[in-house]
Amino acid sequence: MDVQQAYNAWSETYDSVENKTRDLEGRALRESINSTEPLDILEIGCGTGKNTEYLQTKAKKLIGADFSAEMLALAKKKIDAENVEFRQLDLREAWEFTANSFDLITCSLALEHIENIDFVFSEANRVLRKGGQFYFGELHPFKQYQGTKARFETGSGVFELECFVHHVSDFFEAGKKNNFVCRELREWFDDDDKTQIPRLLTMILEKI
Repeated sequence: MDVQQAYNAWSETYDSVENKTRDLEGRALRESINSTEPLDILEIGCGTGKNTEYLQTKAKKLIGADFSAEMLALAKKKIDAENVEFRQLDLREAWEFTANSFDLITCSLALEHIENIDFVFSEANRVLRKGGQFYFGELHPFKQYQGTKARFETGSGVFELECFVHHVSDFFEAGKKNNFVCRELREWFDDDDKTQIPRLLTMILEKI
């Protein structure tokens, strides 16, 4: 199955099965996104809405987008708020959003499935307002170098999703090419143990 089909299948257990990467990224997002002003937010790769529940409290208007219909269905069951809308979106294709319409874009654990991240950064730049921020949280490339990737249990065993390795320099280069400057880079460790390889990388870029 392809990545979209895999996430449709994974939706049945995504919220209930232990997932250190998902949970640590949820913590990272909450610590990174702490604006006191209501924002127009685009959440790409919203999945089952685990981060949407928090982002909704920061939003004037929030659009949660994902390419998995089954994930979106679960998100819609969780969140029924006037300032939240869900849409199906493939990040690899043109985004159907007006230019300069968001203050913040968040992207959680989605870029590893995108071969051409430059396109995502280009679209993010287009739909963000000047001074808007692009947050993303990804499995750390150090983990990827060791062979770690998104995977889940199925009835017939463990299924590994197609993933692409993006080096830290790749993120900086994509940002530079698309008129972003890095405002924050953080590495996140299991149990905050910095003697181990970091599990996550998060960055906040600003459109200049």
